[in-house]
Amino acid sequence: MPTHYQRDSLEAMLGLFLEAQGKPLPHYSKTKSESALSRFLNHYNWSTRQIIRHLRRTVIELILSECRRGRKPFLQVIIDLTTLEKTGKFKAFNHLITIYNHKRGLHLVVLYLVVGQWRIPWNFRVWRGSCSTTPAQLALKMVCRLPKQLTRQFHLKILADSAFGTKEFIHGIRQLKYHAILGIACNRKLVDGRSVKDLCHRGQQLKLVGLDFPVTISWYYFKTDKGVFIKRYVISTIPLKAATISWWGKRRWQIEGWFKTAKHRFGLDKFGQCTLLGIYRWLILSVTAYLLAHWTYLAEYYPHTLDWGQAAFLALSTFFPILLLSLLLLDIERLRPLAFSHGIDITISRCKI
Repeated sequence: MPTHYQRDSLEAMLGLFLEAQGKPLPHYSKTKSESALSRFLNHYNWSTRQIIRHLRRTVIELILSECRRGRKPFLQVIIDLTTLEKTGKFKAFNHLITIYNHKRGLHLVVLYLVVGQWRIPWNFRVWRGSCSTTPAQLALKMVCRLPKQLTRQFHLKILADSAFGTKEFIHGIRQLKYHAILGIACNRKLVDGRSVKDLCHRGQQLKLVGLDFPVTISWYYFKTDKGVFIKRYVISTIPLKAATISWWGKRRWQIEGWFKTAKHRFGLDKFGQCTLLGIYRWLILSVTAYLLAHWTYLAEYYPHTLDWGQAAFLALSTFFPILLLSLLLLDIERLRPLAFSHGIDITISRCKI
């Protein structure tokens, strides 16, 4: 941060995110005023890109540590679209608030990396509506911009749902010489006039309308939150066994777990800023808090069951101990009259180390 004051504001914001309660609003900050944090997000001149570059350098180092001698490991590149639902009017960015699948809000196309135990939200783009660049085109641009350090050291496996199973996206992935396993709709047409839902045998090689090369198809049954099983169709751009295609197709759902964690724990969708810069910084800081908690879990708790609240608290105490102690002292000061009324006198003194 350019100044000590802005560094304190950054720590205060990350402290709110690392409370992992899903409501990191500046209003709840005990160390900085709401107006100060609003100015920090929306107006102050500090480099958001520098934070992104620093995080990405660290991420690349960690991911490359998964490389071992022998066969190249797989790097799963999972792509999906999520909606940060919003109500009300947003004058500064009303053109970005659109409706998709009956949900109104800010729609993000997210590129998510999985290798070993690492789970990394690497990049995102905002979908601006039906008259703009499609989600599949945005996803293809993000895949093209993956760093060469990763594309050289890993076999990339592109995983996405049916929203990205367009002929443009599939041809683009093949031109990049990557392998993709993509969901497709049940009414997707074959060149012989049949629909995908008319197929009876998994593992067939067939041609879809709009593609000039054969793909291999399979399907699996996905259990929803309501306990209902839904048949999901997936295709592979290279010949694979049906069971292998289905196994990789199910791996795409890993990103859904991150969406829930990012929203419900780290407040990804709770922004209320009045500028585009403020929203952008909010999203970056939310992802940063998630990464800090995730890395802390891998360092301290893995392979035990993940508790995001516990991991976030340990990250807060590890990276921002002074902030955590300041919050403790503020609580003690607030409760001192209550304690004194019950005959308890709290005295705090600095010890020599």
